[in-house]
Amino acid sequence: MLRAVMMAALVAMSAPVALAQAAEENRLQLEGIAAIVNDKPISYSDVRQRARLLLLTLGRQAPSQEQVQQITGQALEQLIDERLQLDRVAEFEVKVEPEEINAQMSDMATESGVGAEGLRSQLQAAGVNPVSLEEQIRADIAWNRLMSGLYGSRIRVSESQVDDQMNRLRTASKKTQFRVSEIFLYAPDPETRVEALKAADSIIAQLKQGADFRVAAQRISSAPTAATGGDMGWVTTDDLSDALSAAVLASPSVPALLTPVEVESGVYILQVSAKREPSQPTTKVDLKRLVTTDSKEETLTEAMSRIKTCADVNSVANSRSALRAQDLTDIDIVELGPEGRNLVLATDIGKATEVFAVGGGLAVMYVCRREDGAEALPSKEDLKNSIKARELNMISERELRNSRRDATIIYR
Repeated sequence: MLRAVMMAALVAMSAPVALAQAAEENRLQLEGIAAIVNDKPISYSDVRQRARLLLLTLGRQAPSQEQVQQITGQALEQLIDERLQLDRVAEFEVKVEPEEINAQMSDMATESGVGAEGLRSQLQAAGVNPVSLEEQIRADIAWNRLMSGLYGSRIRVSESQVDDQMNRLRTASKKTQFRVSEIFLYAPDPETRVEALKAADSIIAQLKQGADFRVAAQRISSAPTAATGGDMGWVTTDDLSDALSAAVLASPSVPALLTPVEVESGVYILQVSAKREPSQPTTKVDLKRLVTTDSKEETLTEAMSRIKTCADVNSVANSRSALRAQDLTDIDIVELGPEGRNLVLATDIGKATEVFAVGGGLAVMYVCRREDGAEALPSKEDLKNSIKARELNMISERELRNSRRDATIIYR
């Protein structure tokens, strides 16, 4: 009798799981399977949703079926990477709380002045299931946390490394330099490179229509620079591979968005935003940028009335949810662009610039330090952080490639 009761209880407990599994199997049979990653399927519906999300990221509100097909291959590769990342993360029980996902969605939505729920509503209105973005954010947070936890404390950047890099930058400053940003579409074989080239054409079309290159790189690129919006910084042609160097030198003008560059491991989209001849002494500044996300000038002016010195900016920004503060330390004045440079140069130290528009809000910059005649080089601290971040990104990239090599991936 007792055995019968226990068996009945087990059946009752397992029934919801069995029903859920059956429902998932039915869904996959109806939608079709695009790939299987370590026995876990990715449906065609999942791929279409991700492709639409990528196109929406690029600013295409109502993508055509042809555009979705052009970027479908890259969407599938992205989903495969996420499955591999989450499989690895599961081994270490790394958890990502819903509040963390909401916070990142809110940051993404800041420029348009909506919160996380507002962004979800916008996605649904565009025919995109918000779960696709949530899963992408979940995988990104968990993977970065795992890589930082496993390897962050092992990375040691010595003073000699910093000095060597500083000397290399000093040497490079005596050559012509280009400000280059990249989007890399990983495509390790000829078949996937064909799809990657189609995706690159679609991405470039969106960028030419006004899509933000930085956002596109963050959401699409497989290069380590995705974390910085694709920004490679100021580089010489000696810093680039032969294929990329040739593409940059072949550009007839600057700024320029270059045609796709095919290499053995994938496809690059390059944006050359500026060119500078061997550098002369420059002006460097420390700034604090204060931004209001509600587009109300009174919010900003009220905050400014409470700021007496640069030291007050962060505490005042923290006092209201519609305010954000950002530290810009040891910035070369040319990095601010013509408008930003003119605003800063016209402002006394310790004072705020004129109000200017940024994204979906308004902003000012407080000039906290200005040094004329400075070398056009980063600070040692920034350089040290940059070296550590680059090494961690390289480790992360290697770990993901190793996971791909060891995984069982079946394309349908």
